Amino acid sequence: MKKVLMILVAIAAISCKNEAPVDYAIISGKILNTEVKELSISSADRKVNKKITVDSEGNFNDTLKKVKAGIFNFYDGKNYENFYIDKGDNLNINYDAKDFKNTLTYAGVGSEVSNYLLAKNAKVGELMGERNSIYKLEEAAYKTKCNEIKDAEIALISTFQGISEAYKTGEKKDIKYKYLNSLSIYENYHSHYAKKPAFKVSEGFLDEMNDFDYNNENDYLTSSIYKTIVGTYYRKLARELVESDSLDYGIAAIKIYKEIPNETIKNDLLLSSSGSLKYAEDMKEFYDLLMATSINEENKKTITESYNKLKAVAAGQPSPKFIDYENNAGGTTSLDDLKGKYVYIDVWATWCGPCIGEIPSLKKVEKKYHDKNIHFLSLSIDKAKDYDKWKKMIVDKELGGIQLLADNAWESKFVQDYQINGIPHFILIDPEGKIVKYSAPRPSSEKLIELFDKLEI
Repeated sequence: MKKVLMILVAIAAISCKNEAPVDYAIISGKILNTEVKELSISSADRKVNKKITVDSEGNFNDTLKKVKAGIFNFYDGKNYENFYIDKGDNLNINYDAKDFKNTLTYAGVGSEVSNYLLAKNAKVGELMGERNSIYKLEEAAYKTKCNEIKDAEIALISTFQGISEAYKTGEKKDIKYKYLNSLSIYENYHSHYAKKPAFKVSEGFLDEMNDFDYNNENDYLTSSIYKTIVGTYYRKLARELVESDSLDYGIAAIKIYKEIPNETIKNDLLLSSSGSLKYAEDMKEFYDLLMATSINEENKKTITESYNKLKAVAAGQPSPKFIDYENNAGGTTSLDDLKGKYVYIDVWATWCGPCIGEIPSLKKVEKKYHDKNIHFLSLSIDKAKDYDKWKKMIVDKELGGIQLLADNAWESKFVQDYQINGIPHFILIDPEGKIVKYSAPRPSSEKLIELFDKLEI
């Protein structure tokens, strides 16, 4: 009997030893009054993107594998909210689609931080008031309001139950960083929302930033708001260098990043600047400087992969093509049909506010170059469900030029080949079908007319 017991204990010990550590989290819930078929789940850093199926009763249940603790968000096509998840959590999300704001609840294992975030967002929204109205406040009132928000957030996290002290400590640090960031963005935001183009903050307004450490590696890796402050600071230095030395912004940014003392921060910002490759005046020069400056081999590999893809849409290369896209005027149109003239392409969608904001300027440019050696083509990437909305907006906004609908929204081969990940996006192609500008100036920019005049269109 004793021997049998010892064997059972040994087996149990081996089983415990071989049991894999939990590295996943479960997300489930129910949505009332909805026709939604799926939820989009993504991490704050966009490294995790997942679709979760919602059944006909509004129920959903799925597993996030290899979870790293952090802020995620869910989006059902209309409603959007943040939540927090960690490995081992079993989070339950419930709401009524007809009253999302007042019915959203989080429950289950690990729900405490998500409920805190929900309470914090509600409190901050209440204190900030009408959307963007805070940025219209004058300096003293703005700083008072920002302090009020900071103090309310710290009071909330300090008293919230069920949250670890380690999380609270990190959150309090983030709240203070958020306050400092609100000061650093005030000049630009007040200038825009208060309609004061020449506005500059007064001397002393940013004194609280005087001793700020822009080279704290730990906070850079763990705090998104600290990372934002650091990125904003170094990009501002790059813009100043552009103005003083008349450099291309991408080149100026690399020169600034090169002098950052912390290697981790320097290499991360250099990697992020590789996104400017597609906008560089001279892509090869930009790439060579970026590679010479970066000392992280993995980053250099990523930059090279990006560069090799982008070479396909560099100036002088044959443009990717589209074939038989629906033309609002009737029939279909292919890019080759437009050869013989320049083609200025506006990639847009009916749901895109900045796209719609460019329409008045686009109309003016179209009128100015009417009957010239150029086609103006507006390419909508609206989904099939928004087809009628696309047709209606063309009529309501009296859109001119050639109005086409891409065949598969964002997934259309033409959009993918051009590596477009944000709209509006403007492209200029020459009469032979070769790329003049992968990212052409937008209609509201004086640089567009300068470019057209230079090409003698």
